[in-house]
Amino acid sequence: MSQSAPQPPQPGPVDGNPYAQQAPAGAPDAPGAPAPGAPYAPQPGAFAPPAPPAPGRDNLVLGLVAAVAGTLVAAALYGVVIGLTEHEIGWAAIGVGYVIGAAAGKIGGRNPAIAIVSAVLALGAVYLGQLVGDAMMIADHFHLNFSEVFFDHFDGVQELWKKDADPLTFAFFGIAAFAAFSGARKAAA
Repeated sequence: MSQSAPQPPQPGPVDGNPYAQQAPAGAPDAPGAPAPGAPYAPQPGAFAPPAPPAPGRDNLVLGLVAAVAGTLVAAALYGVVIGLTEHEIGWAAIGVGYVIGAAAGKIGGRNPAIAIVSAVLALGAVYLGQLVGDAMMIADHFHLNFSEVFFDHFDGVQELWKKDADPLTFAFFGIAAFAAFSGARKAAA
């Protein structure tokens, strides 16, 4: 009388895959149980699959607000660089444009108007920055307060800018506008 113990049933192929195991009966969603069709349970410390990309942002108003804020900050910094160095610097104009475009594109999204408005605002930022730099140099030369020169004698600062403007001055406008346009497009992608 040799009776053998009954053998546990062997898991059969799942969807034609002989290596896949079926989920335990009664607890298909138990922790540590393999996902349906997966041959093994997930290993401790395993990484989850990457999440799908975030949907595109398309908020024109927030993008414009970000562009205006970036314009004011970039113009002030550009003016300080010009005032301290007493020179217009090309990489600083690139930075002005890129800051404006990247902020607007990151927040505003892929709306084509964002890139165009960023380029226009970059022109204004470079102009304002050059005026701030000129006012800083005038204030330093005459030992005056910057705010007095910039706000009380703004017309004189503009006249000095017109007198000192050369082709390189206007090249910085183009550089900043291009950097803002391309920065907005890249940040929105």
